[in-house]
Formats: sequence, C-alpha cells, structure tokens
Amino acid sequence: MSAFDLQGKVCIVTGGAQGIGYAISQDLVQHGATVYIVDLNHEVGEKAASALGAHFKTLNVTDSDQVNAVFQQIIQEAGQVDVLVNNAGIVRNTPAESTSDNEWNLIMKVNLDGVFACCRAISHHMLSRGSGSIINIASMSGIISNHPQPQAAYNTSKAAVIMLTKSLAGEWAARGVRVNAIAPGYVATPLTKKGMETEEWRKVWLDTIPMGRLAEPEEIGPSVVYLASKASSYVTGSVLTVDGGYTIW
Repeated sequence: MSAFDLQGKVCIVTGGAQGIGYAISQDLVQHGATVYIVDLNHEVGEKAASALGAHFKTLNVTDSDQVNAVFQQIIQEAGQVDVLVNNAGIVRNTPAESTSDNEWNLIMKVNLDGVFACCRAISHHMLSRGSGSIINIASMSGIISNHPQPQAAYNTSKAAVIMLTKSLAGEWAARGVRVNAIAPGYVATPLTKKGMETEEWRKVWLDTIPMGRLAEPEEIGPSVVYLASKASSYVTGSVLTVDGGYTIW
C-alpha cells in the first residue's frame, strides 16, 4: 500500500466548493478518502460534492456553535474524522489607513477565528482517538508582505494562522494529532486572475515569482495529500511553502 493512500480516511475540507478547496477535495477523493465539503455556498457546494462523489454540509466557519454542530453531525454519520483541512478564507485589498473596524474584524473572523473554531471543534474527537491530521491553508502572505497591492489585514491573519498551527502542534503532538500548514503563493483562482487584470500588479507578481507563473489550483492538492497521509507521519508544526519560489528573495 502506498504511503499516500487515504482509503478508509474521512476528511473535512472547509471552503471546499470551489477554487483551491475544490482541487484539494478532488485530490483527497482520488486518493481514496471519504470527503465532506463544508461551505457557506449551498448551491455551489452541492454541485461540487456531486461532481466529486463527496458529501456536503452548509457551514459558516465564523459561527462556532454551527461549527460544533456540523462537525458532530459528520462524526455521527461517518463514524470518525481523520483529516481536517481549514481552507475557507477571504481577502480584501484595502489600504491600512482606510480599513474599517468592520472589514478588519471580518477578515480575522473568517481567516483566523474560523480556523481556530474548526480546530477546537475537531480536537476533542481526534484527541480521544489519539490520531488525526489538521492542515491549515495559510499563505506566503503570512511569511512576507505582498506588494504592490495593500492587504495588511489579510497578511496579519495568515501570519496568525501559521503561529496557531505551530502552537496547536506543540500542544497535541504527544497525543497523536499532527497540525501543519501550507502556504501557497499566487494561485490562478478567479480572484487572483482578476488581480492580474491590473497591469502593475500583474507585472510585479510575475517578475517576483522565480518560476514566472501562477500556480494552478491542482498544484496545491498533492501537498495536502502528503500532510494528510502516512507519508508525513513524522511531520508536525511545519509550514510547507508552495509559492514558485516567491519567498526565497
């Protein structure tokens, strides 16, 4: 059996209905996992789950009571959860001096509080079983400060996700639960493609990426499979950067 095989594993992917989340869900299914896509968009989520042979639950990660309830439903239906992928997130390109309290709080609520709520909700189950893998989708923006676009709130939220990952990994390692993060660079999602329409952004982005191109969503999924599988059994508290070399400069 391959070390990357996920037969018999149950995985939850937040924000799994489209973009990077969809590609991650697809890879997990292809490696034999039973996948539950949880997403705020019911219509798109149902369609994605149907296309992949996955399951779907509507979930707003900013509502911790809802997170607890939905995760408990999944545990009851599937009997177990082996892998949690915290992928749901938002970005706003607002100059820091113009960022309102509401915008700042919303970004933190989704990108950081939502990740913590999901980690906490699944931790009781995983810790009681003595096994589990949590994979937080951070960003290279948690390691460097992007330019020329302004996004201080987003960068801060992703840096916090990286530190949360390390902190949880330290707390739970001895009890069998691994916690790692993936830090993607620019990925060719609809939002990033829209950013590429701004000439200044496009030039700076491509000039700064040593590989000279955006990643495709499908190039992120294999890293998740690695961290979800036995292939990474001795890996915890790590941040796997998948950025075409952007952060080496």
